[in-house]
Amino acid sequence: MTIKLSGKLPGILAGIALAIGLAGAPATADELQTIKDAGEMRVAMTGAYPPFSLIDDKNEVVGFDADIGAEIARRLGVEPVIVTNAWDGILPSLLAGKFDAIVGSMTITPARQEVVDFVGPYYRSGRAVFVRAGEAGDFGQLSDLSGRNVGVTLGETHEKWAREQDGWNIKTYKGLPELLLELENGRIDAMVIDQIPGLVAIKDGKAMEQAELSDYPFKGDDEIGIAIRKDNPELKAAMQKALDDMQADGTYEAIAMKWVGRDIR
Repeated sequence: MTIKLSGKLPGILAGIALAIGLAGAPATADELQTIKDAGEMRVAMTGAYPPFSLIDDKNEVVGFDADIGAEIARRLGVEPVIVTNAWDGILPSLLAGKFDAIVGSMTITPARQEVVDFVGPYYRSGRAVFVRAGEAGDFGQLSDLSGRNVGVTLGETHEKWAREQDGWNIKTYKGLPELLLELENGRIDAMVIDQIPGLVAIKDGKAMEQAELSDYPFKGDDEIGIAIRKDNPELKAAMQKALDDMQADGTYEAIAMKWVGRDIR
């Protein structure tokens, strides 16, 4: 795989303005043929969301999302090119044409569907709150986190939700590795992330546990999709077929078992 790093766009407000402007631009020819003519498909993720995307000791992007994106590209008959991009600028960068798709564990929301189309969903997850090991008993309700430092990834849907909670001190970070380090070192008291990467981190030896909040029971019903630019029905159909075929022939399950330890469809 080819790995290329792209810079962060100059701010969330500028990114939103760019996204809205580009979403309203006139449609061009379907991009499937453009991708095939180029012989490669540029697939974006953060590289900071293990086990879905992370940088290994060879400075390569690996993980569940990387393998899913690469396999879809190959089934379209082109080479995968993995591109990393900061999460808070990833949608504007897609709309600006810096890559062809986001395979980055993005929750499908109505707001996002206004500016991009989604292939999938390709897995389901849900929001959860994690604290240091041995401290879950201190947090039985959302209100128990009032006055506490709570970490989130900048630009995720979890950030918006966390800011709606009463009295939480919100601290934003670039991705899960930074959140884990901050929790371990006591600079945050809790973090709000998807449940699956949190449980994988615990399995891998991280000293943390999920808080069992009585007024916010976990529901794994968030649909996670692959974002592409709008008005590309042929590209969307081809990618959906590749994903469906992967799930039918066992390739998807093998990738999920490798990185997550279970089928997460």
